Amino acid sequence: MASNVDPAIIEALALDPSTTKLSSHGGSGFASTFKLSSTVKGKEVNYFMKTGTGPDAELMFRGEHESLNAIHNIVPSLCPKSYAHGTFRNSPNKHFMATDFLDLNSSAPGGSGETLAQKLARLHTTPAPIPEGFDKPMYGFPVTTCCGSSPQNNTWKESWAEFYANNRLRVIIADGIKNNGADAELAKMVEKTAEVIVPRLLGDDHLKGVRPVVVHGDLWSGNHGRGRIAGKGGAEDVVFDPSCVYGHSEYELGIMRMFGGFGSNFWREYESLVPKAEPKEEWADRVALYELYHHLNHWALFGGSYRTGAMSIMKKLHSKYG
Repeated sequence: MASNVDPAIIEALALDPSTTKLSSHGGSGFASTFKLSSTVKGKEVNYFMKTGTGPDAELMFRGEHESLNAIHNIVPSLCPKSYAHGTFRNSPNKHFMATDFLDLNSSAPGGSGETLAQKLARLHTTPAPIPEGFDKPMYGFPVTTCCGSSPQNNTWKESWAEFYANNRLRVIIADGIKNNGADAELAKMVEKTAEVIVPRLLGDDHLKGVRPVVVHGDLWSGNHGRGRIAGKGGAEDVVFDPSCVYGHSEYELGIMRMFGGFGSNFWREYESLVPKAEPKEEWADRVALYELYHHLNHWALFGGSYRTGAMSIMKKLHSKYG
């Protein structure tokens, strides 16, 4: 029987087409999602696969592939491993990514027993690797990643404040204006934030003990769950759909605070494992500054009331530091 799986996928995963099949599974706002099943050495193996069309899908899958593996290489039980991404042979405008199958309906015993706080703490305290062409860890990421469908400029920077101002705030306000039209008031507020507030709160000579670590980058509660990875072990606290950057660990906390869903037990345990950076008294304002990016990104993608949230954060920060 002919396989319904494109030959490029078969080759990338080294599967037998005669035992490989594809079935619709789950859902995504930006891609089609499937369960890919095959038989290897007499045993059933399953993969999770995303497909999409056009250069945007290719860009998104490359970023997610690298992001998943950046996390998985440090904390294997925190997220699936990605095995391949590429272009369909029979449909050159169609692209795919294949990862471990994550069963979010599993309650199987035998997991690692580590909490989400413990796993994130391990992720957020493991030093970033030294990128090719540099002599020390840098802020950025080897490829473009997408937060939602917004491409993120991850060009390497030595300064975290410079990276956050230029590669996040200034890029996303430009994207938002491109999508939603000119907004002089919002643009002026974002520019002042990048010019004044970012150096004040995140400046290299002010923020103490910060070094680049892997940050998931889009860790709202909808990208966290409990599941079993690759049919092995038991159910675990897991994350998915990352948009990684080697950045300040507290950057992770902005979107976690924005949408909530992480209880007080998580926050207590996480802080006991990853202490707040100095000056600690500015922690809440730093997290609000990091949350700002996600309000601006949601405004860029969806418009509407997210502009109000962004303006509110900036007005509070400007009144205090501007």
